[in-house]
Amino acid sequence: MAVSVHVPRINNNDDEVKLVELRVSVGDLVAAGQIVASVETDKAVLDVEATVAGHVLSVNGEIDAMVCVGSVLMWLGATADEAVPIEAAAQESAQASGATGTPTAKAMALLREYGLDAASVIASGDRLSADDVRRHVAAKGMSASASAAAKPSSVNQVRPEVEGTLHPLASHERGMLHTVTWQRDTAVPGYIELACDHAAWERHAAAFGQQRKLLLNPMLPLMAWRLVELAAQSPRFNATVLGEQRHEFNQVNLGFTVQAGDVLYLAVVRNALALGEAPFVTHLVDVQRRAAAHALKPAELQGATIGFSSMSRWKVLRHVPILAPNTALMVAHTVDTDGRGVLGATYDHRVLHGGEVATLLKKLSTPPKTAA
Repeated sequence: MAVSVHVPRINNNDDEVKLVELRVSVGDLVAAGQIVASVETDKAVLDVEATVAGHVLSVNGEIDAMVCVGSVLMWLGATADEAVPIEAAAQESAQASGATGTPTAKAMALLREYGLDAASVIASGDRLSADDVRRHVAAKGMSASASAAAKPSSVNQVRPEVEGTLHPLASHERGMLHTVTWQRDTAVPGYIELACDHAAWERHAAAFGQQRKLLLNPMLPLMAWRLVELAAQSPRFNATVLGEQRHEFNQVNLGFTVQAGDVLYLAVVRNALALGEAPFVTHLVDVQRRAAAHALKPAELQGATIGFSSMSRWKVLRHVPILAPNTALMVAHTVDTDGRGVLGATYDHRVLHGGEVATLLKKLSTPPKTAA
């Protein structure tokens, strides 16, 4: 039976990637784990590996062409003359099982445009993509709903009166556009901030680092770990809204912002609580290092359920972060020019209220050994 190799996801908000290299041709025999292709966005290049050993039956895509995330890149068979499966059959199978996935940001925008519920559209991969929605709309002969059409467009379509030159948005810029559009159109954001005992956290981090002989200051990873613990204790913080229900995630996936040149990553540590404090700190430091080198894996760029961000090195006076799609809380940390720590939080008011967020920030404002 033929096995498919799918186009991987690099960025959480990109439904297409560029096929930059093909290392095999139809008829080639490949080994399991062998690199067969490479895809890229403006953020990173990712190698695609053969999932099993086999003969290349077909290749769907050309060098420098854009390919859809989750689509079949190639088929591998036990023999070179094995029949290539019809992709429509796979789609029918998905339809029969009722398989759906979490919508990407682009898919969410199209769902709103056509007044659709994500559960009514069949996902072709792990996540519901914009192409999945377009296929559904085309099959149903649908047009945008009147209520959706009345909403402001995600992108300003009115040309300014001052002439200029149009430049396509880079991948990370499109990701930011979709993130802020999700907050504007879907979430109901609020913001709260309070003082943080920065000196106490520095002492706590110094003792932790000295005990484990760490070369880098672990203060921010330790604060992020404390947030993971608090989110696990109170699942409302690790949740989002689906329809008229609160969806509490089964694990805490910590999103942590990393600035790498002109690219802002939301690097994700999945199932963070299962790591334990010391391994989490080590892992997050490694994730930050690889983000700076634009070498994160696809799973490390998607699936955040709660977020943490710091602009302490810039000494900004206030940091009001943007919520990542399908999160209810993004905690911001900074230190002003006088060395005073500040914790802020943007939260989705559909899920949380100000009193809950203030209580969490109070607990986070001091290290755990001195927390009330």
